[in-house]
Amino acid sequence: MAEEEKSVKKQVMVAIDESECSKSALKWTLEYLKDSIADSDIILFTAQPPLDLSCVYASSYGAAPIELIDSMQENHKNAGLNRIDQGVKICAEIGVTPRKVMEFGNPKEAICEAAEKLGVDLLVVGSNGKGAIQRTFLGSVSNYCVNHAKCPVLVVRTKA
Repeated sequence: MAEEEKSVKKQVMVAIDESECSKSALKWTLEYLKDSIADSDIILFTAQPPLDLSCVYASSYGAAPIELIDSMQENHKNAGLNRIDQGVKICAEIGVTPRKVMEFGNPKEAICEAAEKLGVDLLVVGSNGKGAIQRTFLGSVSNYCVNHAKCPVLVVRTKA
């Protein structure tokens, strides 16, 4: 039974968004943890926030053309896919082929839910070092993940 447990690869998930701090967290993880995660599966995760179409409906008096809505949704999806592709390029420079996962929803909640659903052993998130006041009013994805994820969370802070 001990051999079966050893043969299961560890799951390391790196959450990325459009920020430089998330790209830095991915690069840091690949560079500084390369020996520790060499036999692990790397999961690149991004969450697309819900698309707000209220202005489209308001500007068209509630009768927005379906083609416009479809186009906006497709562009929204492609933005997330492009973000994942940027992460894949960073991984390719190191010789790592990650698993790609994209979800739609509130990013901080989606990250924690995906980490649990995917059985992640380590979650890596970036932090841009917001002060206490900014975190209070704007929230902090990394802070939320530290307090709500059901796995260990590594916060990689970007140097100021």
